[in-house]
Amino acid sequence: MKRILGAVALAALLAGLASAAPALAADTSAKVTLIYDHEIPNVPGKSLKAVLVEYAPGGFSDAHTHAKSAFITATVLEGSITSQVNDGPVTTYKAGQSFTELPGDRHAVSANGSKTEPARLLAVFVVDTGETELTTPIHH
Repeated sequence: MKRILGAVALAALLAGLASAAPALAADTSAKVTLIYDHEIPNVPGKSLKAVLVEYAPGGFSDAHTHAKSAFITATVLEGSITSQVNDGPVTTYKAGQSFTELPGDRHAVSANGSKTEPARLLAVFVVDTGETELTTPIHH
């Protein structure tokens, strides 16, 4: 029960931090803000990190990978996000929907699904504590 209450409190904290984020920048790139970083006490060497990703209308991120140890769950908070992981289908997720990325996955497409409305995504990483670079662009 204590674990469940802790998870609920963490989710509430992350949701509150996400709703308090500043307005979107007026460009096509993503604004990424680290909003939570904490070592997991019962899993030595692992941390929980959360980032808020904000896209202006029509905004996107270049193709990228994440830290090799990263397991990620992403939830759309506002608007819609178009995503493609590895060679999977290009999928558009709406507010309240989630997807995951496994260690080593390649995030080929990550974009606002709208040309007229902003979008926000909360990505929660379980990652090796020493990882400092959560995202690395893929150069072709």
